[in-house]
Amino acid sequence: MAEETLKKEDTLAMRLKLIGQSCRLFYSEDPVKIVRARGQYLFDENGKSYLDCISNVQHVGHCHPAITKAAAAQMELLNTNSRFLHDNIVLYADRLASTLPEKLCIFYFVNSGSEANDLALRLAQQHTQREDVVVLDHAYHGHLKSLIDISPYKFRKLAGQKEWVHVAPLPDIYRGIYREDHPSPGQAYADTVKHLIEEIQQKGRKISAFFAESLPSVGGQIVLPKGYFSKVAEYVRSAGGVFVADEVQTGFGRVGSHFWGFQLQGEDFCPDIVTMGKPMGNGHPLACVVTTKEIAEAFTANGVEYFNTFGGNPVSCAIGLAVLDVIEKEDLRGNATRVGTHLKDLLKKLQAKHDVIGDVRGVGLFVGLELVTDRERRTPATKTAAWVVKRLKEEDQICVSTDGPWDNVLKFKPPMCFSLENADLVVRCIDRILTDVTANDLKLENEDI
Repeated sequence: MAEETLKKEDTLAMRLKLIGQSCRLFYSEDPVKIVRARGQYLFDENGKSYLDCISNVQHVGHCHPAITKAAAAQMELLNTNSRFLHDNIVLYADRLASTLPEKLCIFYFVNSGSEANDLALRLAQQHTQREDVVVLDHAYHGHLKSLIDISPYKFRKLAGQKEWVHVAPLPDIYRGIYREDHPSPGQAYADTVKHLIEEIQQKGRKISAFFAESLPSVGGQIVLPKGYFSKVAEYVRSAGGVFVADEVQTGFGRVGSHFWGFQLQGEDFCPDIVTMGKPMGNGHPLACVVTTKEIAEAFTANGVEYFNTFGGNPVSCAIGLAVLDVIEKEDLRGNATRVGTHLKDLLKKLQAKHDVIGDVRGVGLFVGLELVTDRERRTPATKTAAWVVKRLKEEDQICVSTDGPWDNVLKFKPPMCFSLENADLVVRCIDRILTDVTANDLKLENEDI
């Protein structure tokens, strides 16, 4: 392979010269050069292994043999424009439909989560003949311009908020306006959306859609309070809008108990549009939008053909089918439940030991560890979180990253083959690092390092 013929310092020098500097690397001060991977492990140019707690894209494990075999076999046979008739796309759509509520039955295949969310926005606006969108604070829905416009995480750093975009409070029961001691946080946060819709209508505007990640990730690995989606959907639909669930980060069984994150909100809840992406192709660019017949018919009625040259091509769909097979055959949803529960239990025990741990939250293999300098005030411990990430990488060869509005949440979204032993190791190493921080009285937030 060409990349292995270069020394690490040469690769880095060429990257600095040739690749846009806004395309940042993990561990930018001392990046890891990865030349191969398998399962939940990454290997650098010297053969050193790193435990991967980051790569939710390689959903069933890096370079899974069943996936690479399916990809190679189909690539040898046929890969062509998706406008030719082919079995794979319909077989794959049928398999996906079996995991979803019955009314979600019309599929549009694309190449990335950003493409999926852009198309979902078009579907909603075409169906309702309206423009306005309600999103959650700190949300991120993709890198296309249309999605930057509905992603507070991005637009607050750029051109600002458009008049047709409206931001509702993030339903974060740890540090939001309604917290864990509230008797009904789901209803309380849903009512903030209701009041926002009323304000929008008083301005003479009408909403087309409510967009939300089923489990807000960039917002800090947030698990939404029960009942929130159902009540929000009720308010949105009564105002003539549709409900879009963004499953780009959380779909395909990551939550363990269910195939989709939105299903955590109850069997009676069903979005009008669902978008999916990252884990879908196990690293191959594959994404999708699924919606109802009514919304799809409105999209068709505009008279403009929709086609996507590569979306749903035979190779992509062969890979997608193989991913579904592996999830089932290897009981990866069961593994997510078992390992995720074990990981959370261990982290909660760590919380009792270390005051810097303010909150442990998550479901399945979607887990967040929020660090604070003061438990009462819940002050974000941003630099401490960065220090833990740095030391995990340098001392233990464990790759973890941070998220949340203040980058103080250690996030865990590993490949779904992550094991009980992996969880034990990660928590043991975090314990050692936090113990060292306390023992040496390192005041990291004051840069005493």
